[in-house]
Amino acid sequence: MSTVVPLAPEKPSQAVPLAGLNQLLDLAKSRSPDDQHRLLMGVAGLYESAAGHGGAPEALADIFIALTRSAEREIRQVLAQRLAKAEWAPAALVRMLAADEIQIARPVIAASPLLLDDDLLQLLADCSIEHQIQVALRPDLGAAVARAIIAGGDPAVMTALATNRSARIEDASFTVLVNRSRQLAALRAPLTRHPSLNEDLALVLYQWVGEALRQAISDRFTIDPACLSEAAQSAASDTAVAWEAPSASAADESDARLVAKLNAAGQLRPAYLIRALREEKLGVFAHGLAVLGRFEVAQIHRALTGDTARPLFLACIAVGLDRAAFPALLTEIRKLNKGFPRDPDSSAWRLAERSADQAAYEFRLLMADIDAASV
Repeated sequence: MSTVVPLAPEKPSQAVPLAGLNQLLDLAKSRSPDDQHRLLMGVAGLYESAAGHGGAPEALADIFIALTRSAEREIRQVLAQRLAKAEWAPAALVRMLAADEIQIARPVIAASPLLLDDDLLQLLADCSIEHQIQVALRPDLGAAVARAIIAGGDPAVMTALATNRSARIEDASFTVLVNRSRQLAALRAPLTRHPSLNEDLALVLYQWVGEALRQAISDRFTIDPACLSEAAQSAASDTAVAWEAPSASAADESDARLVAKLNAAGQLRPAYLIRALREEKLGVFAHGLAVLGRFEVAQIHRALTGDTARPLFLACIAVGLDRAAFPALLTEIRKLNKGFPRDPDSSAWRLAERSADQAAYEFRLLMADIDAASV
């Protein structure tokens, strides 16, 4: 008597409905943007469905990626929003979207579970400052990526990392950030609030922050008042007396009125800022730069009195001033401004290209908290 061998259970079918395929084929023949959008979303739906039934075929992933690569910007942006938190998407497609222009990449970098530390390190190495800032803001950022950001040394990216309270920053890396905050004022406020700040580093930070942040440190840590007093005295002896931004005065109000009048008449342009400096009108320059860049004039005053010229450089690029003209412009400003802003970073801030929008974003990030201003 022969033995009956039971058949192996069938695997769940990965076949897609014929009607669905036929509809996608019809859409593929159309050049209409709406049809192309429907095609890509249809393929996304097929891939998600197949992934939920044992895995999508590799060929379908290749089709998905090829269609995305040729899709219009608006369609890629919609797709990035859809895939931002998806665990089923092709990892290669997610990496491609993360390296796309920042408006498309941002949701993917911020949330995709498919981006690994190696992918984030590649973005830091290859992509724009805006991409790097978004990597620094990513929730639960790993220690290796945080180390790479600090090693890169870009102030805007490091400041973004300091504001990321869920980032895993090792003690040695956090010490570097605290030490950098002596020259980079924008780091001070976020570091004061960061969970990785310990009592020893708080005492170091206490030496060069303003009164509001000193109070925040005192409220957070139980530090011997004698140690705090010693730190404050050390800071006072090490810090040269800085020129303070002018308070509101008749001259300041007159400068503001002149700039407002020029702006209303359509005569306020970047070239006028250079003219104002040549005429030794630093107040007009400050108000004009604030209006053209849609910045707060207090932020411009802080940039003019800072420990580095980088924020002022970013503000000037944001309003369309030629980066090649900035060294001469900086020389004129220092003549009128008792040597400020200082420039301990030498010419390093001039190396990387910035678009106007990118420069404005970085400027606002660096100048975001008035408590971070120099003592």
